[in-house]
Amino acid sequence: MRMSFLLRAAAVFLACGGVDAVATPPARPNLVIVVADDAGWGDFSFVGNAAVDTPAVDSLAHDGAILEQFCVQPVCSPTRAELLTGRYHPRSGVRGVSLGQERMAPDERTLAHVFQDAGYATGCFGKWHNGTQWPYHPLARGFDTFYGFTEGHWGDYFDAEMERDGVFVQGRGYLADDITDHAIGFIETARTNEKPFLCYVAFNTPHSPMSVPEAEWERFCDKPIERRGPDGDREDLTFTRAALAMVENLDANLGRLLATLDRRDMARDTIVVFCSDNGPNSSRWCGGMRGKKGSTDEGGVRSVCCIRYPARIQLGTIIDDVTGAIDLLPTLAGLAGLDHENEKPLDGVDLAPLLCGGREAQATAAAIADRAIVASFGGKVSVRTTSHRLDAEGRLYDLANDLGQARDIAAEQPEKATRLREIAAAWRRDVLDAVPRPAEERFPVGYPGAPLTELPARDGVPHGGVERSGKAPNCSFFTHWTNADDSITWAVDVVEPGGYTAELWYTCPPADAGSTVTLSGGKAAVTGTIAPGWDPPLNTADDRVPRGHGESFSKQFRRLTLGTITLAKGPTTLVLRASTIPGASVADIRRLVLRPAP
Repeated sequence: MRMSFLLRAAAVFLACGGVDAVATPPARPNLVIVVADDAGWGDFSFVGNAAVDTPAVDSLAHDGAILEQFCVQPVCSPTRAELLTGRYHPRSGVRGVSLGQERMAPDERTLAHVFQDAGYATGCFGKWHNGTQWPYHPLARGFDTFYGFTEGHWGDYFDAEMERDGVFVQGRGYLADDITDHAIGFIETARTNEKPFLCYVAFNTPHSPMSVPEAEWERFCDKPIERRGPDGDREDLTFTRAALAMVENLDANLGRLLATLDRRDMARDTIVVFCSDNGPNSSRWCGGMRGKKGSTDEGGVRSVCCIRYPARIQLGTIIDDVTGAIDLLPTLAGLAGLDHENEKPLDGVDLAPLLCGGREAQATAAAIADRAIVASFGGKVSVRTTSHRLDAEGRLYDLANDLGQARDIAAEQPEKATRLREIAAAWRRDVLDAVPRPAEERFPVGYPGAPLTELPARDGVPHGGVERSGKAPNCSFFTHWTNADDSITWAVDVVEPGGYTAELWYTCPPADAGSTVTLSGGKAAVTGTIAPGWDPPLNTADDRVPRGHGESFSKQFRRLTLGTITLAKGPTTLVLRASTIPGASVADIRRLVLRPAP
């Protein structure tokens, strides 16, 4: 494997005259990064899955480079943080996917910062999932514009509630299509303004809920699935079909992005990246790998990754060595010729010399030949080299001959097992446990430059009889609020003291309207009445598979302005209570929004 790659690298080097892969690159190439959500390595036709047709992804694999052994993290937020920072996710403070644990530290320099500082227009479209409030919001992380949602998985994929640059708006159509429409609009505007751009398109599919447009579902609802996952005949084929239908829709939207680049004569001078954020969200076919989303085994962290850049990367380029999401920031900055120096050291490697050939290709190949990349989730740590994986239990596998991790060879190769165990222990000590964990997650209010502070139900805490609408906090709402002893709280840190207009998003049956509620924080309080009644139905009609894992359904919430509350600077707890309850319940609550009072 090592020798074959060096021969390919040398061939590219000679074919390009020893310097450039194809031709003199543009001074400032554009960049489009597309990330799938919960798509497994085996969900694409170019890797051999005959049940799905993904011509757009396949074209990137054919016309550009494939990072053959590309490793991400087992779940969403950690991978996205690594892509954006070039650093292992615990270093940026990301430990989970919700309740504040998904937030990147404000002093992290992101990929968007690198390109924004170089004069690029920067846009983020779709699923953010690395913090909701400023300074964690994408508009505070180097992006000029944002259209999407910040709270992880979303509960509605048709005409969904979205955010556009701090304003809540109603989306149009299927969510992945809507995201693509806005990304294309951004690309068109940047082209018209003759400005280079970074367009980050983070799809929410094929993440559950398994909602898919009728046209895609009709093609898949009865489709034979020949290649099965590890569950064999017990595989949930309806889920598999829905996931693959969502992947085909995603691929069609990627095709629309590529067609826009072609139509505006930008394809040659645009770097396009495609990958997923973790392994498949079900036990479907994944090339025989062990594990799925949430697992630190190969199937949980291996993703396809294709990079196309016709001006510099020769078609058919393959990098066999282990690479990862941590490599994308330095690599993309390197391909664009941008300075990505950081006060904080990067964990990733600039792979541009390998992708483009040139005098540094063999040096870069030698530098990463024996590297190890670490996967971690829920306290488990696994180590991957180009040829082996040490799993979270300390077992060693030769992946070149045992991709399914069936045979532990630690006793046969004790030196290698010991080396990788030492790497895992050092990583746990120096990375996983090195960043202090806050005693309590607090959410900033009134951060400079923030037009508002959104406090979703995800970031609040129910008390008494109040419950979440689903066990998964993302996109949930509070319900079963029935008596005066119940309450909802948000632990916040007021950055800028002063008056804030408090807006509550609620639903309430007309028969229960009229409850008096009070929002307090420290010595301040504001009181309002839950009225009028507003009781829309849940969106229960579009799923192809029943919702699982405690996922909430969604509905349309009404906005109620409570009034102005004056908050003192520093940590406090916002408390929402009811003093009078004329009906059977108070209200269901989706979010609290605080805006600086005029």
